[in-house]
Amino acid sequence: MTEGPLSAALLGAGMISLYHLRAWRAMGVPVTAVCDPDRARAEERAREFGVDRIYTDAADLFEDGGFELADIAASVEAHDPLTRLAADHGVHVMLQKPMTRSVAEAEALVDYVGERVRFMVHENYRFRPHYMTVRRWIDEGRIGRPRHAAITVRGSGLCPRPDGEPFLVERQPYLRQFDRNLVFETMIHHLDVLRLLVGPLQVVAARLNRLAEGLPGEDTASILLAGSAGLIATADGCICAPGYPQLHGDRLEVVGTEGTVVMDYNRVFLVGDEENAVEVDLLGRYQECFDHAVGDFIVGVRDGTPFETDRLDNLETLRLMESVYAAAGVEAAP
Repeated sequence: MTEGPLSAALLGAGMISLYHLRAWRAMGVPVTAVCDPDRARAEERAREFGVDRIYTDAADLFEDGGFELADIAASVEAHDPLTRLAADHGVHVMLQKPMTRSVAEAEALVDYVGERVRFMVHENYRFRPHYMTVRRWIDEGRIGRPRHAAITVRGSGLCPRPDGEPFLVERQPYLRQFDRNLVFETMIHHLDVLRLLVGPLQVVAARLNRLAEGLPGEDTASILLAGSAGLIATADGCICAPGYPQLHGDRLEVVGTEGTVVMDYNRVFLVGDEENAVEVDLLGRYQECFDHAVGDFIVGVRDGTPFETDRLDNLETLRLMESVYAAAGVEAAP
């Protein structure tokens, strides 16, 4: 439990930081400093949200202090050193997913931080409103006990374009060199959602492929998972699928003992009761998952309550993700 007013510092001023800063503003907690190695990028974000303190060196930021919370939205290579720096200065951490490149590195980081500060992973996909609807319906018992689940991810973001690079490469230039793409960057979210909805899972088999030319990371994956009491789950993804939107969309089906719930992009319905489907404005409500995650972090720190995406829970998602690569015959990340 933390008494008194809270303030935060943002580390990492890339594209996703916009939604982080909007969430802090919505939750009423001031961001007092922005830090990014690219000063121009830090200045742009700081100016947009009225933040006076701008840093390019995180060590200087933590040395000056003046905040209780660190929102680490930097690239994955910076996650470990920045989290250690925050813990060493007694600052609570909300760390962008995934924690680190490998489970071993994440376990070492969790051990290093220990109980010195609160430590949450910003895994917000489970808080998106269409998934929250599915979760609520399952919790309400509308389908009984889940017995089978299948999730599909489709997008065209890595399809070639006549006027330039693929959309996702233009949006995320690091993909040009990144050797782990779809599962590490995107489907880790879907593995986390499956864990949330149907319980602990193990990877039985996986196959990965690269359909896009000239990129080192996979863009296609099929994953078979097993849960308790014989439950089977599948996760299938492709972000080089012509005809689909550039930003991927999802389809989820959970079969229960008493009914089946389907989430088809933005529609959620019970099979046999399609006329009462709930439609979610995914674009208009995109910010909500960030607000929910940041709000959970603030309440957890302020009241001493557990985080839903605590670092120990997220370790299980990271282990599941790494198991996919192992099952597909990909060597562990260095």
